[in-house]
Amino acid sequence: MTDLTDLSVGPVRSGVSVREMRWWDIAPVLELERELFPEDAWSAGMFWSELADSRHAGATRWYTVAEDADGRVVGYAGLMAISGEGDVQTIAVAQDQWGTGLGARLLQRLLDQAEAARCTELLLEVRVDNERAQRLYARFGFEPVGFRRNYYQPSGVDALVMRRTMSDGPMTHEGSTDDGR
Repeated sequence: MTDLTDLSVGPVRSGVSVREMRWWDIAPVLELERELFPEDAWSAGMFWSELADSRHAGATRWYTVAEDADGRVVGYAGLMAISGEGDVQTIAVAQDQWGTGLGARLLQRLLDQAEAARCTELLLEVRVDNERAQRLYARFGFEPVGFRRNYYQPSGVDALVMRRTMSDGPMTHEGSTDDGR
């Protein structure tokens, strides 16, 4: 398995770079999380727990952050991969970066890691009211497979479950500009 956690991806646009998330990124990620998802934002404990399983030989989690030229965190994404099955844990892009392709770049990074982890399928949950994110996922070959009622708490918003079978074709999609979770 190829380990992509230490690879640095070059600029996306306007000096935005993508790299592995580290513990010192949790505070700025939380700020962005609360801004984008005020009703159902992840807690610091959730991010700490995810990162705790990201830097060892048997890691099942991979997290990425995007920083602008000033060092501000403008996006992040996370993947869980266990026994050939992957799950997009989270993906988010600052509103001032929407439409730049950053969401697609973050998702591609997760897809690359899922491929390196030899996942045969990749699942995700997305808010039923987040059409922007649904379009992004569809462009990358994800298809709706079901719903999780009242998934997002405490708001009670349903989640659309989407799946991508890894043998469905190329893992990339050029030109996608939608962003979101």
